[in-house]
Amino acid sequence: MGRWLKVFLALLAALAVGFAFYEALRPKPVPVDVAAIASGPLTVTIDEEGVVEFREIYAISAPFPAKIERSSLHVGDTVIANRTQIATLRPSDPTFIDARSETELGAAIDAANAAVALAEADLNHAQADLRQSESELNRVETLRKTGTLSAKALELAATDVDRQRAQLRRAEAQLAIRQSELASARARLLQPGDPLDAGSSCHCVPLFSPSDGVVLSVPLESETVVPTGTPLAEIGDPRRLEVVVDLLSADAVAVRQGADATITGWGGPDLQARIRRIEPTAFTKVSALGIEEQRVNVRLDIVSPLDGEERPGHRYRVVARIVLWHGEDVRRLPLGALFRTGDHWSVYAVEDGRAVLTGVSIGHRDTEAAELIDGLEPEAKIILFPSDTVSDGVAVTPRQSGS
Repeated sequence: MGRWLKVFLALLAALAVGFAFYEALRPKPVPVDVAAIASGPLTVTIDEEGVVEFREIYAISAPFPAKIERSSLHVGDTVIANRTQIATLRPSDPTFIDARSETELGAAIDAANAAVALAEADLNHAQADLRQSESELNRVETLRKTGTLSAKALELAATDVDRQRAQLRRAEAQLAIRQSELASARARLLQPGDPLDAGSSCHCVPLFSPSDGVVLSVPLESETVVPTGTPLAEIGDPRRLEVVVDLLSADAVAVRQGADATITGWGGPDLQARIRRIEPTAFTKVSALGIEEQRVNVRLDIVSPLDGEERPGHRYRVVARIVLWHGEDVRRLPLGALFRTGDHWSVYAVEDGRAVLTGVSIGHRDTEAAELIDGLEPEAKIILFPSDTVSDGVAVTPRQSGS
């Protein structure tokens, strides 16, 4: 009896050692992340950076060469159309009068003064002649009533009065001409910065805001002399915003006018937008890698309400997610499960605890999932991010959460 017990114990020990070797050497199931095929909404978008711009910007510039006074405006100030003054311009002549020209203009003023005096003397002479003619006409009319003088004498006296009145009007016109010539000669003698008349220190032209809004820029704040067309300020309405996104021309072809979009990444809540215009002309832009790209500007209107102070400002950076396609009840296949085998897409399905290489057909894709068209049964289990230890037929086990 003792002998058989020893044999039994020896066999039991050999079996235990053999089982230990088997457990140590046999392939263990590979722990993997497993997900199930599920249905849900799928949205295909193009995500691209853009900038927010005020839709209508008014650039105010100097309409003529002038000296502008120091501006009281600052960026961000609120302006009201036709009420808020943007700048004050004082017209200026850029040339100064030299000594010889000043002497010549002074002599011209003296000559104009003399001409005015001569015209005034002619006017006084004409007034005296008219008074004499009118007095003579009165005497002739009195004598004509008594029959002493003929009708012809009365007619000659009346004609002489008309002629003297005409001479008076001519003298008055000559005096007005000479006075205008004197004013012109005095104006030519003015130096830049001199007042145009004794009762005015500045003939200034105010420029008012053409629209309600806020000040975007004030290029010149100090008093200075500017030529025609110099920018003085930019005005924009913060209630009218648009987003400008430059897409690759190959992506812009897939975008349609009126498509919906979501504006994110500006520091506030997501905003809904809609494409208003796709510009027909592309432009060349060099990427960060030094590659020349053909880009197309796409302009979007923000349709979300922008009440209060929480709104993007001019030139804010944003990210626009433009919708290309949307489906509500779509079989979603996680992108992390897909890989290429030759020219086809494949996944590892989990069947009876083993990985099974399965070819699939996919359609639309977003950043997280793809539309599963064919290849897997409903609610099939697939392996996410399969490593090089996973192959067709390998035993797998779902990884425990947190491990």
